[in-house]
Amino acid sequence: MSTTLVVTLIVAWIVVGLLSGLWMARHGHDPLWILIALVLGPLFVPIAIERVQRRPSVAAFGQKGAPPRRDGDAGLRVLVGLDGSAESERGLTTALRLFGPHCALLVLAEVTHFEAAEYDSGHDVDAAGRHLSGVANSIDIPGAVHTEVLAGAPGPALRGFAEKQDMDLLIVGRRGRGLSTRLLGSVSADIIEHSSVPVLVIEPEGNAVPSSKRDPGNT
Repeated sequence: MSTTLVVTLIVAWIVVGLLSGLWMARHGHDPLWILIALVLGPLFVPIAIERVQRRPSVAAFGQKGAPPRRDGDAGLRVLVGLDGSAESERGLTTALRLFGPHCALLVLAEVTHFEAAEYDSGHDVDAAGRHLSGVANSIDIPGAVHTEVLAGAPGPALRGFAEKQDMDLLIVGRRGRGLSTRLLGSVSADIIEHSSVPVLVIEPEGNAVPSSKRDPGNT
C-alpha cells in the first residue's frame, strides 16, 4: 500500500469522524464526543445517527414546577434564555424593563446538553438550576417567575419549550461570530428562522439595536 493511499485513508477517517462529532454537538450533545469521533472515524457514524434522533426535553423544572397553563387572557407570557453570557443577561434586563410590569408569567430557561441530563449524576443540571433560582429570587414583578432547565440543542430546546408552553415572546442574546458559532451553529439564527413564537434578539453591546421577529413567516 502506497504512502499516499495511507495518508488519504487517515485523512478521510479523521474528517468523517470530525464531521460526525460536530453534527452531534450541533444537535445538543456534549462536544467531548468530537474527540471520540476523531478516533472512531466512520465507525462513529451509526452512533451519531442514533443520538441525533433524540428530541429536546425538560431536564428539570424549577421549585415551582411546570409553568401554569394559560388561563384566558391573563397577561403576557415571556421566556428568557440564559446561558451566563453578557448578551443573555442583557436580554433579561430588557425583558424586565419592557415587559416586567405586564408579565403574568416570566420563565427563565437554561439549556444543557443531553449527556449532562443523563450521565453526570445531574451536576450540571443542578448547577444550572441553582443559577436560575438565584436569578429568579432577585426579580420582583407582579407576575409569577418560573425556572426550567432544558436538555438538547439550545435553539430547538428553547423554541420548542416556548411553543409547548404557549409563550407570547422568546428573548435570547446573540453571541459573537467566532469559530465556535460557525462550527456549532448560531442559537439566535436557528430560533429566528424556525420559531413560531415572536422572538426578541439582544445584540452584543455596541452592535445594532435589538431586532425582533413579529411575523413567523419572515426570516
